Amino acid sequence: MNTTDSRTALLESVAALVKSDLAPLASAIDREGLYPAGFLRKLGALGGLGAAIPVEHGGAGLDLGTQNEITTLVARECGSTAFLVWCQTACAGYLLKSPNETVRQRYLAAIARGELFSGTGMSNAVKHLSGIERLHLKARREGEDYVVSGSLPWVSNVGEDHLIIVVAALENEPDGYVMFAVRGDAQGVSLHDCPDFSGMEGTGTFNIRLAHARIPAADVLAHPAQFDAYFASIKPGFVLAQTGMGFGIIEASLKTIRESNIVTAHVNQYLDDQGEDLAEDYARLQESAKTLAAQAQAGQADMLEVLKLRAATSELTLRATNSAVLHAGAKGYLMRHPAQRRLREAVFVAIVTPALKHLRKEISALQHARIPAEQAEAA
Repeated sequence: MNTTDSRTALLESVAALVKSDLAPLASAIDREGLYPAGFLRKLGALGGLGAAIPVEHGGAGLDLGTQNEITTLVARECGSTAFLVWCQTACAGYLLKSPNETVRQRYLAAIARGELFSGTGMSNAVKHLSGIERLHLKARREGEDYVVSGSLPWVSNVGEDHLIIVVAALENEPDGYVMFAVRGDAQGVSLHDCPDFSGMEGTGTFNIRLAHARIPAADVLAHPAQFDAYFASIKPGFVLAQTGMGFGIIEASLKTIRESNIVTAHVNQYLDDQGEDLAEDYARLQESAKTLAAQAQAGQADMLEVLKLRAATSELTLRATNSAVLHAGAKGYLMRHPAQRRLREAVFVAIVTPALKHLRKEISALQHARIPAEQAEAA
């Protein structure tokens, strides 16, 4: 089977699994906090969590664009579960690019196949590196190991038998960072419930506390001397991969708009955001995502363009879901109506790290940094 056929077969299998196993659970995930472990395991067995991971590492050997399409298919039915897919595939991407073979061999195949779940606790680190907040985890060296203490307010796709991938700052080493994996049941690690969320329940989100947790060198993804180059290599991919969450929610909202217009188009025509206009904007984002996914796969994506796409995805997701609720009318205000749930999911797309305000901050900084270089070229 060639690559095109493999990709088509995988997407068709994922679409069927989403319809049969995920769609019936969407309300329970949202309203009752059900964690969809069974669905995720089946998705992993199909290759839906490792589409961008080479076959020799347990993946399907396809590409990041295909993985984004899989996340989109999941997000059409459940934004919370699409977020879990992103968490899992982001962790697989971190391991694939790690310069340390031991940690990659230890965990990557199991994560790509959905046999081991993994949470990505990178929110605090990404915000810290953008000058937004301090880093909450501190590490000290002890021989080849690191001893880590601190807490993170919420990390998703976490459980006692899950892996957690996070970053700590080294004590007495300015700008020294270590990125590592640790299990939820490791000595010195404890998980604590978070307050109820208005959306995104069922995502295995916990407060994580580390108290002198020992991290062996075999579980380190990037040592301090490796961190800067390593982080630069993973950032485009994990930011770009979040667009799949927004894309699926947009597609589902466009469907609600079309269905609502069967009966009430005569009055819906007076709303600001019409389905045709939203669909045109969405098509442009899809084309940009395909181009950037191929570039990110090759390690050549322009970070500024990735950030712009991610911000535009948040903006369009908010517009599309808001329009869908207004098109649906009073029905869209019912808790059981999917348009109401997607409105809350859209807010999450806009606030999950990097949040829309964070994205705009980074975009502004990069644009201003490029002005002197552009002026010099013009001269």
